[in-house]
Amino acid sequence: MTILILATSNPGKLQEMQGYFVGLTWQLQLKPETLEIEETGKTFLENAALKASQVAMALESYAIADDSGLMVDALNGRPGIYSARYGGNDPQRIERLLKELGESVQREAQFICALAVAAPDGTVILTSEGSCSGTILKQPLGEGGFGYDPIFYVPTYQQTFAQMTSELKNQVSHRGRAFAALLPDLRALEVRV
Repeated sequence: MTILILATSNPGKLQEMQGYFVGLTWQLQLKPETLEIEETGKTFLENAALKASQVAMALESYAIADDSGLMVDALNGRPGIYSARYGGNDPQRIERLLKELGESVQREAQFICALAVAAPDGTVILTSEGSCSGTILKQPLGEGGFGYDPIFYVPTYQQTFAQMTSELKNQVSHRGRAFAALLPDLRALEVRV
């Protein structure tokens, strides 16, 4: 069983990601809290690759990183790569976003997720991206999920991410789609290492 370091110290993210690794032999572990990586990339993929590469080199292990966020059309793609830093906590981020959107009728948005896997020498060997389109509601709806989930409405399913079961969200979300694209390559890689 090969260790794959998840380039985050967030146990909630580890729990969510483990659901995508069912049937694989990788053993997921969190990076140490003391290992900080500055996100200096200009895109989600650049940030994911940066985090995976630096964690892999620092720990001399395979590493996987994701970078994801919300891009709102009427806000010229904001908050984008700054989604997690758009406020001090989830309610503040949602409040700021809704305030900036105001009464705009253009409420289309996309969640984007980029994934990167790096070898122990820091070389990025696998990448994928996924997206999910939706609209931003004027007020939160639903109790599940985190981040912007309560205001991100997916018309195809007539639910926000916060209203979806975790199984449905894992299938249709940006992260679920990015993992679906990455899984065949992860399976092939685990055979070789």
